[in-house]
Amino acid sequence: MASLPIFLCTLLIFLLSFNEISAVKYEVIVDKAGPKKNATNTTMGGIEKFHKVIGGVPYTQQIMGQINTFMWSTILKQNTPAERKSIDTIQVFITYFFGPEAITWGGNKINVSVYYLDMYEGPNTLKWGFTSLLYHEMTHVFQWNGEKKAPSNLLEGIADYTILKANYAPSGFNKPGSGSRWDAGFDITARFLEYCDGLVPGFVAKLNNMMRKTYDISFFKNITGKPVEQLWKDYKAKHPGVE
Repeated sequence: MASLPIFLCTLLIFLLSFNEISAVKYEVIVDKAGPKKNATNTTMGGIEKFHKVIGGVPYTQQIMGQINTFMWSTILKQNTPAERKSIDTIQVFITYFFGPEAITWGGNKINVSVYYLDMYEGPNTLKWGFTSLLYHEMTHVFQWNGEKKAPSNLLEGIADYTILKANYAPSGFNKPGSGSRWDAGFDITARFLEYCDGLVPGFVAKLNNMMRKTYDISFFKNITGKPVEQLWKDYKAKHPGVE
């Protein structure tokens, strides 16, 4: 008899958590006003690949929900709505634009390049690459940026840290100890953040929380007890011979 209230409480907590996550609306908009031909004439084209290889809108909405859960529970460790950004809708646009594979803009909007989908090359499937890309871009939706005071390379490093922890890092992802600067961005910074997280579990979540309203390089020392320059020296010393 005593186990029943505990079970009900556990179920209630699960349902409340599920409802909070499912309350975020995931919209996927496929561009139908782009060029009649995709990037090449020798492939099925980015739009067609999005539907036939990746899984189209249903898969994209499903994985967005999973990423949402992963961000709150594992990367940012935000257990209550008060700790999180107030976001009720995230929009992904599968659209025609040249430049990066994807960009996040307007706070809650992600553009994924049709040309990237068409020309994707890598050891993993296109669906895998697309999923990795969404893990990176959705980090930008959820992370704090010190009200635009945080360095962009640090923010990119946190986004690549997400794909690293989600096991979606591409084969060319830099190895631990790589780089000449901690703030080089992307995978170099991600590996450094991984090291810091090994020193202080939850480091990235703590750093993100401190960047809610502002940013200062002293945050690294506040969390670890060491300035970032010393952390970088220690990190490089741990991986001798790695450039």
